[in-house]
Amino acid sequence: MKKVGLLSRIIIAIVLGIGLGMITPDWFIRIFATFNGVFESFLSFCIPLIIVGFIVPGIGELGRGAGKMVGLTAIIVYVSTIGAGMLAYGTAQLTFDSLLSGASLVNSGNPAEKLLKGYFLLEMPPLFDIMTALILAFMLGIGITTVQAKTLMSASVELKGIISKVISTMIVPLLPFHIAGIFMNMTQAGTVATILQVFIKVFAVILGLHIISLLLQYTIAGALNKRNPLKMLRTMLPAYLTALGTQSSAVTIPVTLQQTKKLGTDEEVADFVVPLCATIHITGSTITITSVAAAILMLNGHMITLEQMFPFILMLGVTMIAAPSVPGGGVMAALGLFQSMLGFDAAMISLAIALYVAQDSFGTAANVTGDGAIAQIVHYVKNKSKQKEHLRHQEKRVPVQG
Repeated sequence: MKKVGLLSRIIIAIVLGIGLGMITPDWFIRIFATFNGVFESFLSFCIPLIIVGFIVPGIGELGRGAGKMVGLTAIIVYVSTIGAGMLAYGTAQLTFDSLLSGASLVNSGNPAEKLLKGYFLLEMPPLFDIMTALILAFMLGIGITTVQAKTLMSASVELKGIISKVISTMIVPLLPFHIAGIFMNMTQAGTVATILQVFIKVFAVILGLHIISLLLQYTIAGALNKRNPLKMLRTMLPAYLTALGTQSSAVTIPVTLQQTKKLGTDEEVADFVVPLCATIHITGSTITITSVAAAILMLNGHMITLEQMFPFILMLGVTMIAAPSVPGGGVMAALGLFQSMLGFDAAMISLAIALYVAQDSFGTAANVTGDGAIAQIVHYVKNKSKQKEHLRHQEKRVPVQG
């Protein structure tokens, strides 16, 4: 099974869950329900640790190094990320009402009441709540960059390594069993057809938004550098396809770097921006998470409002910097926001994970391809700054006529 990709395992889990839910007795489904309860309890315990473990070194590493270029790249990336999130929110607001009409779980009563309960529940209380974790993470991360706390920075990097190991060796491998149990239980409760309808429709919308987002990014980069955005996108196609296969921004860095330089980007800019953006530029994932969150809220009978979603998107743009470099890592970093800002319960979080993982390769590919556009924008700003500096030096050299 190690050779089978996570997406394939998730698809197998969904199919098996639906099939077994149709033919197995309640006592068998309750075994999986027991496992799901324990897994969800463990996940709840891990969420605050994931937030601290990834946000602290993420902010700490962002504040070191190239100074102005780090700040410039971070601002451009953040604006791009927020724009992507608002694009997804606007699309959900305009289309999801009609797209998901008749797909409400509320119409058939409270689905939680129809789900079978486990034989027992093993409580694992988190060390602290989500908001405490977020505040602590931001305080420590910013503090590390301010006072150059090398020892604390080193400790936070080691903590990140531990949490990454927990995610890659425990949470991600057990995720297919968890999802199989969810779909098994939903099948016997009669709600699985609704969920599958949502999967297909939301997946199609997300892929369309990825394309629109990339076109917008390259239109801006092309206009600034007087290049054809479609030709630029064609140049970046090898990076897109590599990310689609590897499902990792980090693994795709060599290809992304090579293609970004082919766009005419300064070598110094490309060498700095591409590795940085592999960590912090997540427009594709932001579109996915925002769309998934909106769909699940509407599926459960909740309205989506700007007052609710805009702060969520703003926080997502920062929190996703901490996304671990494992398949499905983006949604893991966002779990705390689902709970604290959108009020997701365990079942809603499980659906969010399943929806996200189903298109994770495409989200990663959109992230990576957009890195070329960010590099081109930084390239333009840097060259403009050099030109202005050159003009200032020339003006100083002009002799005063007396």
